Amino acid sequence: MAGKAICEESVMRNTREREIQKITLWGAVVNVVLTAGKIAAGVFGRSAAMVADGVHSLSDLLSDIVVVVFTHISSKEKDNEHSFGHGKFETLATLIVGVILIVVGADLMGKGVRSIFAVIQGQSIPRPGYVALIAAAVSIVSKEILYQFTAKVGKKINSPVVIANAWHHRSDALSSIGALIGIGGAIILGDRWTILDPIASCAISIAIIVVAVKICMPNLAELLDTALPEEIQKEIMATALSVNGVKDIHELKTRRNGISFIIIAHVVVDPAISVVEAHDIATELETALKIRFGQESQINIHVEPGVDAQ
Repeated sequence: MAGKAICEESVMRNTREREIQKITLWGAVVNVVLTAGKIAAGVFGRSAAMVADGVHSLSDLLSDIVVVVFTHISSKEKDNEHSFGHGKFETLATLIVGVILIVVGADLMGKGVRSIFAVIQGQSIPRPGYVALIAAAVSIVSKEILYQFTAKVGKKINSPVVIANAWHHRSDALSSIGALIGIGGAIILGDRWTILDPIASCAISIAIIVVAVKICMPNLAELLDTALPEEIQKEIMATALSVNGVKDIHELKTRRNGISFIIIAHVVVDPAISVVEAHDIATELETALKIRFGQESQINIHVEPGVDAQ
């Protein structure tokens, strides 16, 4: 039975890795095309916002590489150096994607602010061309479609790093929406309104940074071995106490390891029962917790005898 469970877990990990790599590589292909197209459109269309948008797509490509490499590592089985498995590598990859987003957002903000101050001081910004406007529209449609597909896969296989990468795609779509507004405003309203281009770039950067911080915080907490949320711990306690033979549960320690929960607890049983009966209760509890929180959950139950009331 144990061998069958290990085999099933291995198949599940391999299937999950294939799905992650498939959707990520599709995203990488789209990002390569968009990066080249948007930077070219920004240069020939005289749009700082579109060049910045192209650089953002380049950062998407970098995050795709991080996802593929780190999810391959996280899919490996337990070994002597990683007795709890390699799940934290996926968490680390998610954090890296979030940090990349923060860096991109900060860079866009810096460039936008410098351009705005340049205009205020009397310098002129060339009016963007229609090629930049078309590139922005194409980017919005393609990146939103890519977000929808990537987010769907991420939720299906419960992968935080794929969901984070999906948001990276959406942040690119937001970037392109801002660029579209800035470029369109500058084209329609004339040279005196070319400042809309860098203003749009700054607005884009704020949206990107907000999303990035939301991605980073829970994954940073996981890397620091923060306990699972209180409501989940209460659910663990309730599940344990529902198992026949469990009198009490204490010394509960929990944390996350990639997609899996690590649960360590002491359970109190009747002191009069045999070792075999106590072991059966612990096994039943492990099964109940895995049914509730996933077969990949790692559970360590220590059985203690209760105080005999007689």
